[in-house]
Amino acid sequence: MEKISRILVPFDFSETAKTGLDYAVHFVEGHDDMEIVLCYVSDNPDMERLQQEFERTRTSYGPNFRSPMSWVVGKEPLTDSILHIRETNNIDLIIMGTSGSAGSSTENTHASKLVLEADCPVLTVQGSAEEFKLKNIALVLGKDKIEDVEVLATLLEVARRFNAMVHVLTVQNEPGVYGYSKADESNENVLEYYLENFYSHHMFMENPDVVAGIFNYAEEKDIDLIAILPRNHSKKAEPSEGLLTKELTVRSKVPVLAID
Repeated sequence: MEKISRILVPFDFSETAKTGLDYAVHFVEGHDDMEIVLCYVSDNPDMERLQQEFERTRTSYGPNFRSPMSWVVGKEPLTDSILHIRETNNIDLIIMGTSGSAGSSTENTHASKLVLEADCPVLTVQGSAEEFKLKNIALVLGKDKIEDVEVLATLLEVARRFNAMVHVLTVQNEPGVYGYSKADESNENVLEYYLENFYSHHMFMENPDVVAGIFNYAEEKDIDLIAILPRNHSKKAEPSEGLLTKELTVRSKVPVLAID
């Protein structure tokens, strides 16, 4: 992807949905050529009321917000509808607010289900987007070679847009010597080439709990966005179950960008 032009935001007027929209508005701020498309999913929509509510939502961001904002309506089920709208409306990125899971992190949420099923970039936001900042990105990599290097173009586009530095993090949950394998060397060359001068460094660290290691690093380094390359749609290797992607989507207080 060379440019992010159209962003899809699932929106049902809830506070969680507004969090996603607030983030999207900050994301496109100052870029009048970028469009936000709101997606409302219902089998029995009141079109007249929706028109009024969407217009009220649009104007709530004030006269200085000039980026186009349109809306579409889809039918249940939610995830299928979002993905269909994405395919038929030339969407480059989906931004979705999420409240996470009140129970086990293994439970499905609307956001985690979308991230695992979508074969496109999805950015999930939990909490508040009022204090928007995007200067430090942590790209989480495993020990395997990056399968589809072209997906890094999306990360580069985000880094360029916000002049953000990309920290690359590999967390190992067992002892060993890391950073010297052929896969590591290949990944290093790819990162330096595709991320250009926005690539900061690659950190290898040990932690028996990979997710905790990621969150600890994010807090210590003031990370504003966690990026991950899901392997559940892998075509060259055995697809993963997406457990790490799901854990991060459900539990992370830092926005998570799944690049697929």
